Amino acid sequence: MKVLLTGSAGFIGSHVAEVLAEAGHEVVGLDLRSGADVRDGAAVDRLLPGVAAVVHQAAKVGLGVDVADLPAYASVNVYGTAVLLAAMARHGVGRLVLASSMVVYGEGAYDCAEHGPVRPAARAEEDLARGRFEPRCPRCGARLSPAPIGEDAPMDPRNAYATTKLAQEHLAANWARETGGVAVALRYHNVYGPRMPRDTPYSGVAAVFRSALEAGRPPRVFEDGGQRRDFVHVRDVARANLAALVAGSPGMLAAYNVASGEPHTVGELAAALAAERGGPAPVTTREYRLGDVRHIVASSSRARRELGFIAAIGFAEGMREFAWAPLGAPEPG
Repeated sequence: MKVLLTGSAGFIGSHVAEVLAEAGHEVVGLDLRSGADVRDGAAVDRLLPGVAAVVHQAAKVGLGVDVADLPAYASVNVYGTAVLLAAMARHGVGRLVLASSMVVYGEGAYDCAEHGPVRPAARAEEDLARGRFEPRCPRCGARLSPAPIGEDAPMDPRNAYATTKLAQEHLAANWARETGGVAVALRYHNVYGPRMPRDTPYSGVAAVFRSALEAGRPPRVFEDGGQRRDFVHVRDVARANLAALVAGSPGMLAAYNVASGEPHTVGELAAALAAERGGPAPVTTREYRLGDVRHIVASSSRARRELGFIAAIGFAEGMREFAWAPLGAPEPG
């Protein structure tokens, strides 16, 4: 199959390119590093003839630093996706695999001992400033237990990146309905691994910690380090993209969590990387960011059932590799 891969030279895209090629697909790359911008309709048109599917990884990533970032996120993630989908319709390309994100959920799923499954409101800055990091039951105020979140959970994006990733999903669903195409959205959880971009204000937490350790500085862990996440290796993410090429139904958008199924805290991540590199030990700062959520871990059952996807690289193995793996340059945007 001839596949157009956007973001083909990026952290995740470069691994997806390798997996697709190994499976026998012909990969056509589009990436800002080579001067091709997904927002340039003419450039996209030149690459689409003969393409049977598009795997769309190109995006501006990170949570955003402040409101001034909104135009850049909207331009790359929303407008760029709209340009791509319009070009796919012109050329009769009928299959899309979209790199989405778990950030579209906002907070993860929670259970209250008295009231069962609940959705807590966004954490108040006053509570965060006082070190009250755990969400409370919106009905009784009791402490909640984090639970795996499934793909049918309500969407609640809480920062610029999250809002634009959800917009991408809506645009993909519009395209699928209008054209009869097949759209699959892969909601990545916390991806890490070789070639992850180095420490910038937009980097993932694993890269921030690795960059600090490489420079001889202790990883600085926000809040109390108890935030739970699902850290999934980039090679597993690439395998999920390969599986998604044959998934989905015409005229619909199907969404899948892409995760390891092995949740860990941010503090555990920092400690594991520090231990593999021989220190320095992490420092818990109790700092916070309003755009962050407390806990979000994935239910992987739908991806296992419908894509046949099960992560192969466990946390301990992945941390041993990532502690010393080469990092990449910051993503262009």
